[in-house]
Amino acid sequence: MSSTKFAVPKLPYAYDALEPYISEQIMTLHHSKHHQAYVTNLNTALVSQAAASATNSIVQQVHLQAAIRFNAGGHINHTLFWENLTPAAGTAASPSVAGAPRLIAALTSQWGSVDAFKGKFEETLLGLQGSGWGWLVQDVETNLLEIITSKDQDIVPKGKKPLLGVDMWEHAYYLQYLNNKKEYVSGIWNVINWTVVERRLGSDIDTVFSVVGTLAANL
Repeated sequence: MSSTKFAVPKLPYAYDALEPYISEQIMTLHHSKHHQAYVTNLNTALVSQAAASATNSIVQQVHLQAAIRFNAGGHINHTLFWENLTPAAGTAASPSVAGAPRLIAALTSQWGSVDAFKGKFEETLLGLQGSGWGWLVQDVETNLLEIITSKDQDIVPKGKKPLLGVDMWEHAYYLQYLNNKKEYVSGIWNVINWTVVERRLGSDIDTVFSVVGTLAANL
């Protein structure tokens, strides 16, 4: 793990492709600056960890865990986030048009309808205090869907498979929406890639995390 070098993934769409719901300015800064900083700091911390391990410095290794956890989480969460977004003009932005029957059935079983799920998810996102993420996850033991949150750059808990994540840090929306988080949350449904969410539902947890590299499964 210590020799692994992580990199910011290329986006499958242009920085302006999510407009008008997420501006080109936000996407440019969010992907090329914020996500890049997490990756840069993660790689630096892993090099330091390797050096500490080589000298058997257990104290230094413990001190590095906070930086590794935070920056690895930032890389993991953002990589999953970019993948579950799509241009508003894409047909994948609607679960029915996207051809996501398993997802629609699961959401309907859990919340009564897709719209009811959206309402509950929005309520959870807007209730999040401070920086963090909102997630639709599937419990790997029960297979039930759940709506949860994670603080700062914490990843979803062990045993929870992330299907859909929404970044609620201010850098994800403030330059465009200012303090109007409700408008950001309402608009983001127009750029959700339901095809990806459906694919994650049908995949095992290691496959879902594979897009971010081997470190994710080890945290």
